[in-house]
Amino acid sequence: MRSAVARIAGKPAHPFLNPPLPISVVIVARNEERNLPRCLASGRGWTAETVVVLNDTTDGSEAAARAAGAVVYHRPWQGFRDTKNAAAALATQPWILALDADEEVSPALRESLHGFFAGTPERFAGARFPRKVWFIDRWITHGDWYPDLSLRLFHRDRARWGGDAFVHEKVECAGPVATLHGDLHHFSFPTLASHVAKINPFADLFVQQQQARGGRFSAGAAVLRPFWRFFRAYVLRRGFLDGYPGFYIAWATAFGAFVRYSRLYEAEHRKEPHA
Repeated sequence: MRSAVARIAGKPAHPFLNPPLPISVVIVARNEERNLPRCLASGRGWTAETVVVLNDTTDGSEAAARAAGAVVYHRPWQGFRDTKNAAAALATQPWILALDADEEVSPALRESLHGFFAGTPERFAGARFPRKVWFIDRWITHGDWYPDLSLRLFHRDRARWGGDAFVHEKVECAGPVATLHGDLHHFSFPTLASHVAKINPFADLFVQQQQARGGRFSAGAAVLRPFWRFFRAYVLRRGFLDGYPGFYIAWATAFGAFVRYSRLYEAEHRKEPHA
């Protein structure tokens, strides 16, 4: 079926004066006791079901999820794509709203989702909407981090998680995709240190991905891509409008790219010391 994208403005609707929408909120999490209550509260009262799938969890995530009325499962980690597909298979509603534990449905997005279902949702296989990150002291509204359109609402019979098994998983829809107004709030980095700590794990995934594809280190990419990432984020996408956090994000994005390619070089050339 030919894919298309349509823009839906959304009609105002009060979430608690209507029957729950035919949505299963599906969350895959590990040790997210601190974030889960906020995420779960944002979907309470207007969605029909919440499913939380935990993997290797050692904190109070299960208690937090059950206290919010979620159905909880424990499943082993199979990579982002396969774990999310396994979690979606546990849902009972025709529509799935896939959230991360550190995300929150904003009131504006909730209203937009109600408008989507008040219209003709059967025309679409899924819907996407902007994701907005809180970082240090402000919402980031420019650069590489915004609008970050994310396809997170999809019909279970017409879409599934695809893409790479290691990282950059994405929802693939067999049909048109609507674009909704309203932001999905993202609290991914509570401190700057937590952002720095993510650089190496993402580099690990990048190396695994490249090795699985047969990719090789390129000196040109290692030198040029970081410069391009900074210029694109800070200048072309106007990251400078986000003040110093925007400057940091652009430089950190460039440095992250440099680390990823350097780690690939290391994986191909590292040798043990010898006399």
